[in-house]
Amino acid sequence: MAAPQLVAYAPDVAKQLDLAAADCTTEAFTKIFSGNHLLPGMEPHAFCYGGHQFGNWAGQLGDGRAVNLGEVINRRGQRWGLQLKGAGLTPYSRRGDGLAVLRSSLREFLCSEAMHHLGVPTTRALSLVMTGEQVGRDMFYDGNSKFEPGAVVCRVSPSFTRFGSFEIFALRNDLETLRRLADYTIEVDFPLFGKSGPQLYSRWFAEVCQRTAELMVHWMRVGFVHGVMNTDNMSIFGLTIDYGPYGWLEGYDPDWTPNTTDIPGGRYRYCNQPQIALWNLAQLANALLPLVGQTEPFEEGLQMYSASYQQQWRMMMAQKLGLQQFEPGTDLALTTELDRMLRLTETDMTIFFRCLADLDSSNDQTDEQLLTPLLDAYYQPEELTVQVRRQICSWLRSYLQRIADDGRDPAARQRTMNAVNPKYVLRNYLAQMAIDRAEAGDFSLVNQLLEVMRQPYTDQPHHQQFAYKRPEWARHRPGCSTLSCSS
Repeated sequence: MAAPQLVAYAPDVAKQLDLAAADCTTEAFTKIFSGNHLLPGMEPHAFCYGGHQFGNWAGQLGDGRAVNLGEVINRRGQRWGLQLKGAGLTPYSRRGDGLAVLRSSLREFLCSEAMHHLGVPTTRALSLVMTGEQVGRDMFYDGNSKFEPGAVVCRVSPSFTRFGSFEIFALRNDLETLRRLADYTIEVDFPLFGKSGPQLYSRWFAEVCQRTAELMVHWMRVGFVHGVMNTDNMSIFGLTIDYGPYGWLEGYDPDWTPNTTDIPGGRYRYCNQPQIALWNLAQLANALLPLVGQTEPFEEGLQMYSASYQQQWRMMMAQKLGLQQFEPGTDLALTTELDRMLRLTETDMTIFFRCLADLDSSNDQTDEQLLTPLLDAYYQPEELTVQVRRQICSWLRSYLQRIADDGRDPAARQRTMNAVNPKYVLRNYLAQMAIDRAEAGDFSLVNQLLEVMRQPYTDQPHHQQFAYKRPEWARHRPGCSTLSCSS
């Protein structure tokens, strides 16, 4: 790279790798994590994998712009893979240049860390480095390409193996490589399973199903929409991987997708993510089937996914509402009506649930008193007509009756809710503001957001501006609303 410059690094990730703060601000650090210098023992390589993209088999894909430097085992015996994204051509770059722009690299760097601190399983990010070069990209695939600053992000994960890593060898009928990859994955990444064998493959698949169910519940909890849930973007570790045109559900719309490519059919829209995960798991099962020879173990794993997701979703909703447990007899109707109520007018999901914890639990309030704590969540106050207010307050009174029946101490209810309903999420407009400033040479907002997102459940009065709902100027601005896969 022509003139690499460190934009930011994540101290928490550096610590995981036994790196001191002083190590991360050296010229050597910038050279290494821009791809300009290798340390002894680093063996750069790119992975080959395939994938189903938007429901169709896309053939061989692979790391078109991700270079794995190798693995580090830290002082605690933890294994971490280091991967540079945007460092140049690989054997799988196809027609691409292997590079990445600051716009997408910054979004991945910040969101990886924001998701981790939200408690969502994810790959991590160590560093973000500008390359000093310009990279041509057509942001919306409309013929209006332009040059943007190039950048490299260093991703960190215990594993970068994807569902598509197994699909490619199964569909080539290369069963020898398929088995070796499965054996290696179980031995290294799932060591508690012991040595490989037909039963272990199905047991391992069941574990992948369980982790994927947990991941989906977390996405739904915080209102995260991945945008590109292709099988090559699904981690066998149950991690969020490949931050492309992701977005946060701001105005509550379960049918929303942040990906412009996905808008016509909405395959990867918010409400569809759990079902798509199941579909993707079925493709992984098809790939592993030759190793077992029987469909029953995989069918059981898929059934377990559905049951586990439903169970975990109910537990999650009980926590979001501050209930001690989910009672299907009352709470299925309560959550169904909540979903309908949140669509009556444009309602910010994050702010609504955060403010719900502040609701006075007394049941003798006027409609105006009930609504007052929630007003910051509404984008269009003029839409709060008498009829809409009445419907919202009807649900709120049902909710108040439910928490009264639950018998939980109000302070305990509030603590439970504030522990799972974040105050701060990396809204697209915040990331875009950081991008705009970074492109002008000001990295202060990147580091400020990195610090704020380390404590997403804690009130930070001096950072209140980062908890505001999306401003009107950002409603339709590129990068603040929807995005494409171009990066």
